[in-house]
Amino acid sequence: MAQGTLYIVSAPSGAGKSSLIQALLKTQPLYDTQVSISHTTRCMRPGEQHGEHYFFVSHDEFRAMIERDAFLEHAEVFGNYYGTSREAIEQVLATGVDIFLDIDWQGAQQIRHKLPDARSIFVLPPSREELDRRLRGRGQDSEEVISRRMAQAVAEMDHYAEYDYLIVNDDFDLALSDLKTIIRAERLRIGRQKARHDGLISKLLAD
Repeated sequence: MAQGTLYIVSAPSGAGKSSLIQALLKTQPLYDTQVSISHTTRCMRPGEQHGEHYFFVSHDEFRAMIERDAFLEHAEVFGNYYGTSREAIEQVLATGVDIFLDIDWQGAQQIRHKLPDARSIFVLPPSREELDRRLRGRGQDSEEVISRRMAQAVAEMDHYAEYDYLIVNDDFDLALSDLKTIIRAERLRIGRQKARHDGLISKLLAD
């Protein structure tokens, strides 16, 4: 069976990476593509379910997982831990399913070090002005927060060249098409095609 591919997707807040991933998943069957589910120590919020939105664990459980190197990446955010389980990812990839991981550039660096076969995609906004408009369009942040988000976005975008693919999300439908094209091209690589069509290839080359 062909091994699945782990796709790391990063972007500044407001670039639209989460919307692109969700739109992509709606066009793909679950046996082909899934989104990674992280572990976290934060409390479960109303409407969330264990194993669907996150794997909710205690701080002690999380620290024990760190000690046994169970995470591809992990980080502490506002007193809570978030991490991507190596075992969970590898089990799904072994079934031939592609996994999408929405993560920042720092987490991407950790994962590339441990899983060099992962593919990475960075999503850029078409301009700073458009990014500012999108952040303001949410209608929930103060000027101070927006300014801080913009500064953080510029710092994040500085790492775009570390990625395998770059998508500019100006026209959403076109950006989604670009994302689908990347997935299609990766699935046509020799290694995956050979594993998928091994029987056919053997028959075609038989004496």
